[in-house]
Amino acid sequence: MEKFITDERTGLRYELVGDYYLIAGEDEPEEQHSISIWGQRHLRYLKEHRRVLYANLLTKGKLNGYLVDVDQQAEEMFARLTKQMAAAEGITEGLKTTDQMKWVRWMNSIRNRAMEIVNSEIIDA
Repeated sequence: MEKFITDERTGLRYELVGDYYLIAGEDEPEEQHSISIWGQRHLRYLKEHRRVLYANLLTKGKLNGYLVDVDQQAEEMFARLTKQMAAAEGITEGLKTTDQMKWVRWMNSIRNRAMEIVNSEIIDA
């Protein structure tokens, strides 16, 4: 069976998907990018709470691009927050050289708080 066929009467182009011919889209398929934790969490939020937005993005082929954008913004926000919170609490590289365990405890605490903040922000995005 041919991968693509065109209906002479309507001019519509069909693509073979499994055992069925479905109407083929006019544009190129969406380019796939890897999505990390922030994009995955936002995707779960869209599926559970914003179904119409999820369906619209999915059918227009813009879901992956949207999630990549949310993911990049969240990653930048997380890095910025972690750095700012560490500076505000006086955590420096000097502490890492003198008391490594204390530095690790502080940074883990800061990282967890920054993750909570970013999580709440990406859900409301």
